[in-house]
Amino acid sequence: MMEFTFNAFYTLIAAVIVLLLGRFLVNKIDFLKKYNIPEPVAGGLVAAIVSLIVHNLWGYSITTSSELQTSFMLVFFASIGLSANFAKLKEGGMGLVIFLICVASFIIVQNFVGMSLATVLGIDPLIGLIAGSITLTGGHGTAGAWGEILEVEHGIQGALALGMASATFGLIIGGLIGGPLAKLLINKHQLSSPVTNSVEKDTRDANAIANPNDQGEFVPFENRNQVRLITADNAITTLGLFAACLAFAEFMTGYSKGTWFELPTFVWALGGGVILRNILEGLMKVEIFDRAIDVFGNASLSLYLAMALLSLKLWQLADLAGPLVVILTAQTLTMALYAAFITFRVMGKNYDAAVLAAGHCGFGMGATPTAVANMQAITNMYGPSHKAFLIVPLCGAFFVDLINATVIQMILKFFA
Repeated sequence: MMEFTFNAFYTLIAAVIVLLLGRFLVNKIDFLKKYNIPEPVAGGLVAAIVSLIVHNLWGYSITTSSELQTSFMLVFFASIGLSANFAKLKEGGMGLVIFLICVASFIIVQNFVGMSLATVLGIDPLIGLIAGSITLTGGHGTAGAWGEILEVEHGIQGALALGMASATFGLIIGGLIGGPLAKLLINKHQLSSPVTNSVEKDTRDANAIANPNDQGEFVPFENRNQVRLITADNAITTLGLFAACLAFAEFMTGYSKGTWFELPTFVWALGGGVILRNILEGLMKVEIFDRAIDVFGNASLSLYLAMALLSLKLWQLADLAGPLVVILTAQTLTMALYAAFITFRVMGKNYDAAVLAAGHCGFGMGATPTAVANMQAITNMYGPSHKAFLIVPLCGAFFVDLINATVIQMILKFFA
């Protein structure tokens, strides 16, 4: 077998081509657009399949620049931290705390299901962890970050490929089950009826047009394709913030190595963003440019995913395809039952609780954008849920990653 290694420049060019291909596919294929499949995932899977065909026919494979890929991953996680404004947490109130407990409990359930089934099926329990909260609650970004760690430090061959496959499955399923589940709950408990008067929607749209620069209800990553008005000055300032987060992450990774508080670099990047944002904004009254953070964060995630999927070696999945399908099917059923019987009930068995259940399905199986898309599908039909749209982005875009990383780290320490 002959392997070609792309340097940083070729890796970046290939990633952009993958993103352009993904954009073309999403615009042309209704299924991809309907279920909010990200452009890098659509293009990257095509690239991975082409790579599989080339490998099987001619024995060629490609390895991308891991250093560039890791840098984009760290920028993405730093952007999540830099978007975490503690001032907004007060608005969430007790509902946010209860929802966080509910989500944290599900992460434990998800990993128990995955690792138990992996053991029963006769494969490494850590593969069940990959098909658990690493990829389903964590999404593609977390899958890539932990995949590298599991391959290098725990000897799980093809962990990155397994992670990307599981995360892609979760992204699709998370978008498929959330809406129907919430509709079922709403209709069963007669919580609301479909909105026939579109005045409120028209008012919201008019307000959005009249106040395009309003950041009062800014939610990171909610509208990926929305135009963000940024200048060179705040772009440069924001790049400085990212550099500070990555420097902090590198220092803390080395400093904490071998200690009880040792964490992966991407968790330190996220934590560094949280600390920096709230010290600058809360204590020093420095203006933080959310739009610039959002642009750089989304661009970094797209490029990172494209690079990760470019380097997928699907042939490494052949022996695990059957067990993986069994575990992911069980995870889907577990998510649906948990959202219906735990999340919905704990959050109050009302309309907001039903919308929150749809959101939980979104990021419990996929990612925060999927959660938002699920909730939008429900609120477009039944009316607004301000509580859900406040809680889910705060929880899904920030707290979940920290809770998930802590749980995964504890499990890995036990198995190590």
